[in-house]
Amino acid sequence: MSKNFQKRRLLTWKDRTKPWYRYLIWLVFALGLFYSMLFLVPVVPSQSNDPATKSHSYKAKIAPQSGISAISRQLSEQGISSNEIVLQVATRALFISSKLKPGTYLFPARASLGNILLQMARGDRVRESITIIPGMTIWQLKSLIDKHPGLIHQTKGMSPKELLQALNLSYPGDEGLFFPDTYIFDPDDADIAIYRRAAQAMQKQLLQTWEKRPEGMPLKTPYELLTLASIIEKETGRASDRPLVAAVFLNRLKLKMPLQTDPTVIYGIGPQFDGNLRKADLRKDSPYNTYMRKGLPPTPIAMPSKESLIAAINPAPSDAIYFVARGDGSSHFSKTLKEHESAVDQYQRKRKSPNQPSSQ
Repeated sequence: MSKNFQKRRLLTWKDRTKPWYRYLIWLVFALGLFYSMLFLVPVVPSQSNDPATKSHSYKAKIAPQSGISAISRQLSEQGISSNEIVLQVATRALFISSKLKPGTYLFPARASLGNILLQMARGDRVRESITIIPGMTIWQLKSLIDKHPGLIHQTKGMSPKELLQALNLSYPGDEGLFFPDTYIFDPDDADIAIYRRAAQAMQKQLLQTWEKRPEGMPLKTPYELLTLASIIEKETGRASDRPLVAAVFLNRLKLKMPLQTDPTVIYGIGPQFDGNLRKADLRKDSPYNTYMRKGLPPTPIAMPSKESLIAAINPAPSDAIYFVARGDGSSHFSKTLKEHESAVDQYQRKRKSPNQPSSQ
């Protein structure tokens, strides 16, 4: 009797546990189905929407500071199948709710929702870049930015004054204000953002360098430091010569001698300079003719590098007031005019035509 009772009791317990197994099986099945659909069902169109892309990919852009609902809406507006509730569940299931990054993406054609969400979580997006080269002039930089196809051109045609106002800067001109570097950006960013980042980088580097200047320098303001550094940048063919080039110009400023540097004259001629500096150019007065005017020119003449800024406040211990290019990228430095003339004869004069200047 007791055995039958125990048997019935055991069967009853087993009967009660069967629904839990069923629920577990259904749960596993549902999760498997969900993840299968998440990674197997395509949500990206099969045809590319970007003519510039040769591969089979689909371009979509997600705005900064977009939440899940905004991302879902933006994907839908750009032709990618998306539902806010599904997106909410999918991002939680993949543990990436807070990891989705804005930007421009190239999704594979017929990619699944799971794949594009993981791509967005990795930040595997399209990036563009633009490089400001040390020694580049403002008109070269503007041409580079104006022609870049990945930028929205808001500053094209702006005058120097208008550009400075847009950047909240107060300087005599826009030359030299943008730090040489490579700037990474998202496609369709505004070009003003590149100018702003480069200007901020230059201001930071300029002020940091200015704070480290030694006493007794003939430079009165950070802007004069920027101007001198731009001249050093244009006059230096070999990096190791920078401190000596800086010493020559600082010595001349202390002695109130004209700087007599060709790059300032060339800058004064402007973009129309044909590459041939003539003696007549040196005799033509302009604010940038440092053969005829003492002191620094009114503005920088190029974008100086960090190294040129540092050289301007850390010149080599030298009494040299002349230098001449050797023709191999380096320069010969002299303390006296006699020594300088001898170096000019040796390195330049014999190779130059009669109407060209013989030295810097």
